[in-house]
Amino acid sequence: MEEEKVKVLKVKAIEATAESFKEYGQVIEASADGLPFGPHDAQLHLSRGIPRFYIMSLQNRKLKFSTITHHANVTQCLGSIGGHAWYLGVAKPSIVTRVNVDDLSKKIDKSPCGHLYVPPNVEDVQVFRITGPKFIKLNVGTWHAGPLFLSEGMDFYNLELSDTNVVYLVLGGQSHTNSTKWSRSHGLDSILRVTTEYYLSPERTYQSDVVDHTTHNFSKDNGVVFVIEE
Repeated sequence: MEEEKVKVLKVKAIEATAESFKEYGQVIEASADGLPFGPHDAQLHLSRGIPRFYIMSLQNRKLKFSTITHHANVTQCLGSIGGHAWYLGVAKPSIVTRVNVDDLSKKIDKSPCGHLYVPPNVEDVQVFRITGPKFIKLNVGTWHAGPLFLSEGMDFYNLELSDTNVVYLVLGGQSHTNSTKWSRSHGLDSILRVTTEYYLSPERTYQSDVVDHTTHNFSKDNGVVFVIEE
């Protein structure tokens, strides 16, 4: 899609509450100490790998986006350190399984991660504002863009799997003992540059293998970019 043909869509952010966010996951707020586990707690799916809980430092994530991502193997929890306001674009999960392939008229794509999914529609994108001492849990497969925020930088706690955003590069069709492993946080371009410099030769070929990071590009595939209105 040529840049001059990309349309800017303004989306009004709504406050994330247990009710407004229920189709995408959960909003978890403080509860009394000693309260037994129940539906008010984050219902987590972490059984397909090693859980990773860490503080994620982000810079310059302004209130616009043109790509959106989902994870097919794990729930994800995100919250700002200090309870500062932040924003998240979302769309409902659209992973295709044997039990929900009931409309073959829909466009179905295959993720680099191996599963099938229906690309999110432009009109299905919603934006939420998260404020105060709370975090959100994204259901398995929920499309998300962010965190986004107004300040120059913010720190977030993040719970996912240790390999959720890892990219493997397999060289020459050989095993992973001859491959590089980089976090997607370095950026795919950086991965390719490093691999080209140190590993690739005319006699070798490679392929990328993303563990659990499926992305839809609205700018390229739909000709739109979203701008968030507070």
